[in-house]
Amino acid sequence: MRYFIVAGEASGDLHASNLMRGIKAKDSSAEFRFFGGDLMKAQGGTLVKHYRDMAFMGFLEVLLNLRTISGNMRLCKDEILAFKPDVLILVDYPGFNLRIARFAKKNEIRVFYYIAPKVWAWNESRVKVLKKYVDTLFIIFPFEQEYFARHGINAVYLGNPTPDAIEQKIGGKVVTFNQFVEDNKLSQKPIIALLAGSRKQEIRYNLPVMLRMVEKFPDYQLVIAGAPSLSEDVYRPYVAGKNVAIVFDQTYQLLSCSTLALVTSGTATLETALLNVPQVVCYRGNILSMLVAWVVIRVKYISLVNLNMQAEVVKELKQFDLTPENLHAEASKLLPGSPEREKMLTSYAQLQKQMGGSGASMRVGDKIVELISR
Repeated sequence: MRYFIVAGEASGDLHASNLMRGIKAKDSSAEFRFFGGDLMKAQGGTLVKHYRDMAFMGFLEVLLNLRTISGNMRLCKDEILAFKPDVLILVDYPGFNLRIARFAKKNEIRVFYYIAPKVWAWNESRVKVLKKYVDTLFIIFPFEQEYFARHGINAVYLGNPTPDAIEQKIGGKVVTFNQFVEDNKLSQKPIIALLAGSRKQEIRYNLPVMLRMVEKFPDYQLVIAGAPSLSEDVYRPYVAGKNVAIVFDQTYQLLSCSTLALVTSGTATLETALLNVPQVVCYRGNILSMLVAWVVIRVKYISLVNLNMQAEVVKELKQFDLTPENLHAEASKLLPGSPEREKMLTSYAQLQKQMGGSGASMRVGDKIVELISR
């Protein structure tokens, strides 16, 4: 069978690649064509457009790149019609994907949506679009089942794919601190990991504040998790003159060897929790985009950890609260031996039970093949 998949950012590439693996386990003759990234490409099929040319974040950034977005949209529609897939699988990335869903449905193409848009947080009107144009909605958080049921959508929950992503990267390997620092030519100081996001905009607004911790934690080394879609050149202006290392394609290994982490909100907050690393969540953005967000966002928390636990498990420093002084104070509370650290780790254990173990990607892949085979 033929599968057209659209993933518009790094996390989508990761989860879509694991989903492709799950589909192939059930459908050995599967043909893939996709908008995505290198991880999806490694699974086979044809990469039409890389997500690095699609990942625009925030109201202003989208406005400034409307021509590029429009061109990507036209290309995607043309490719779908030419490929004639048995199913279109949309992965997160709702601003783009919901328009593609409408187009596909009008052209009588079956539409599955994997990793539902966060309509419970903002832009709830999108629920109507999902209900009208998506045949099957696959969700990744337990609390979403009740939410979508209230809106008349029988969403499918088969687990969260993040444990699969972690297992794929590090599997059963024991990542030792000594081996990690030796492989990456780091010092023997304990590590504070910096996860500043996967987009240039996120890095521009968040990394400079994180890097102010270099002088505030002299007994630690700060190590940046380089985003897979970005080159070292993006980071160089920020780290110039600072004793800070950057490692690429080793985020999970880095976290596994870190004492604590400073994390830009997103999937990384959940990944950090599942790897049992205490964290402070940091989020700054373009002021116009943030003003729009403050008006429309309907949830109390921005991190996936707090949203799933419905409590402030991890501290969130947003916009004007994200100062070097506040970040230092919150990070200091999470150093080894502190009661705050132990409390956070206890909450992580509860979260890990909620998310379930590995295998979600295989279960969703199996279900997709079953549904389109009927």
